[in-house]
Amino acid sequence: MKDAVTSLNKPSEDLVRKDIAGTVCTLTLNRPGQYNALSEEMLEALSTALSDIAENEDIRVIVLTGEGKAFCPGHDLKQMRANHDESYHRELFAKCSDVMQSIVHLPQPVIAKVQGIATAAGCQLVATCDLAIAADDVRFAVSGITIGLFCSTPGVALARNVHRKHAMEMLLTGEFIDAATAERYGLINRAVPRDELDTAVDNLASVIAARPTETVRLGKRLFYSQVEKNLASAYDEAAEAMTCNLMQAATLEGVDAFIEKRKPRWR
Repeated sequence: MKDAVTSLNKPSEDLVRKDIAGTVCTLTLNRPGQYNALSEEMLEALSTALSDIAENEDIRVIVLTGEGKAFCPGHDLKQMRANHDESYHRELFAKCSDVMQSIVHLPQPVIAKVQGIATAAGCQLVATCDLAIAADDVRFAVSGITIGLFCSTPGVALARNVHRKHAMEMLLTGEFIDAATAERYGLINRAVPRDELDTAVDNLASVIAARPTETVRLGKRLFYSQVEKNLASAYDEAAEAMTCNLMQAATLEGVDAFIEKRKPRWR
């Protein structure tokens, strides 16, 4: 019960720390004593933070990370066990699913900066983010099956971001994979030495933040909209998106700059 009490007594704004540097916002899961386990209160705080950022047009990129030694080990099992009620668990998983979907539907790209471990719903977070860079000593797992709880909701994100055979192996064994394997599976973009993690994420965020905001947001929205559709429908939607994109001022400036052999002057 200690984890639940700790979480309840901690102000929600402290559970997810928000730091803004220019056009990049870093959200830090902040329960290092519990390795940033996703308590009910942390999920609520993360949901609120994401909603606030979605409305902020000055923020172009979001970085999601964890405080301390770990990224996130998943749900707070002590809190879950202390609330052994079917309706509680149903609401908890619904809240977690809402958070994952809000990341996908955010207008800004989200980069996971991963250290330590990312397991169960923590691995789900990594899979859900648009991009992910991890330290090369990170370990990943969807380990619920080892305690008799199949990682059904993490499997939703996993199945959409790694090959099905790899996803099933992770889900059915619960075994850890290293960062190099996670990169090979497509769970992360790349693994870097631990002391280069901050720089690698900062560089990626800076590159994306320098691109025209309207185009980035249109591109993210279109990507997720078309990816689950049949081929013809996907091409129809993509063609319409490109047509609309070409009507935007930033795109016209980019095309003119290319023709005139100069750098675009985006606002």
